[in-house]
Amino acid sequence: MNESAFIDSNVWIYLLVAGQDPQKRITARALIEGKRFFISTQVIGEVCVSLLRKGAMAEHEVRGSISSFYRNHSVMTIDQQTLLSASDLRIRHSLSFWDSLIVASALQSGAQILYSEDMQHSLVVDGRLRIVNPFRQD
Repeated sequence: MNESAFIDSNVWIYLLVAGQDPQKRITARALIEGKRFFISTQVIGEVCVSLLRKGAMAEHEVRGSISSFYRNHSVMTIDQQTLLSASDLRIRHSLSFWDSLIVASALQSGAQILYSEDMQHSLVVDGRLRIVNPFRQD
């Protein structure tokens, strides 16, 4: 189990939507499968949109994915505090609206690492959350 990490939607999409970059799919699988992570309701929503649009999944399959997220991971709900924290993060770190919500949720979860392809690799937020691009080739 790895509840010290939060996974952004872009990493889940490489794992769950067929036809994505094959190397990134392998990396996402190695990172995620068999482990427990923090995610947010926002992440679940973004993944579901991709499953429907990019993955052409049937609604019953999407419902199964939603149930799987709740069964296998710790889901953070976006509430007033998350939104206010996100606002502060946008000011301090020049994050987009949606990225700031992901970071705020990750901070509220207590995660130490946020895996995301779309944010600044190695950025440390509030001295306790490090953003890591799992696909980066260093």
